[in-house]
Amino acid sequence: MFDIASVDCTESTAPAEFVRSMHETGFAVLRNHPIDPALIDRLYKEWAAFFASESKMDHLFSPETQDGYFPFRSENAKDSPIKDLKEFYHVYPNRPLPAGVKEATEAMYAALTQLGADLLGWLQQHTPDAVKAKFSVALPDMMVGSTQSLFRVLHYPPLADGFEPGAVRAAAHEDINLITLLVTGSEPGLQAKDTAGNWHDVPCDAGMIAVNGGDMLKEASGGYFPATTHRVVNPPPEHNVSRYSMPMFLHPRPDVRLSDAYTAGEYLDQRLREIGLKK
Repeated sequence: MFDIASVDCTESTAPAEFVRSMHETGFAVLRNHPIDPALIDRLYKEWAAFFASESKMDHLFSPETQDGYFPFRSENAKDSPIKDLKEFYHVYPNRPLPAGVKEATEAMYAALTQLGADLLGWLQQHTPDAVKAKFSVALPDMMVGSTQSLFRVLHYPPLADGFEPGAVRAAAHEDINLITLLVTGSEPGLQAKDTAGNWHDVPCDAGMIAVNGGDMLKEASGGYFPATTHRVVNPPPEHNVSRYSMPMFLHPRPDVRLSDAYTAGEYLDQRLREIGLKK
């Protein structure tokens, strides 16, 4: 059974239900959240225009700072030799942005950062004391002063002929960070895997935000919160259209100790090398 909770953020039971689902499945879906639907629609339109323009090549990513535009087939999942069928843009605070997306993107970054802080507060409040004792500092405090959180805008183009067997929009993977807030994608395709190895579609209703735990949260909690494997499957031939999505990856300060084995900075550096974004 893969019972991803659909959490109404306005209900008094929302914090406990959210944490239960994050513990049992690694995922939760938020309804009636504070993110403005009009802002979501505006962002998808503005970023679609960006990805369709030739000017995107004027914003190529910096290998040192990891912000900017990453061309089609820049990234592979950990342990996968095949590049994903996607292009994307990395947004960090106080970094340059294309003029056509700047205002709305900065507003969304701020709104998702605040929502993420609230959700980490829910996790801190409802995590068992024996698990909380493993945290070097409280989960919300891990984010204080952090400039590492990443807002990633993804475009999965319609599939063309000629890709090698096994190439998919996003191969099965786990996220690196504490938690990920994923604004509902413009098309279905996101799937999550349960403990029995079965894949399930993650709800894609307009206005929902899917939240999943990352490897850093799993590391910090001693495995109490799983980092659920997920993927984006290729569309059926009869509906071969672009898909856009906008995940926000909440990353703690680099100096935060996740466990005896890693600081957050050490963990991130290792994983960026594993997925091909850093040499």
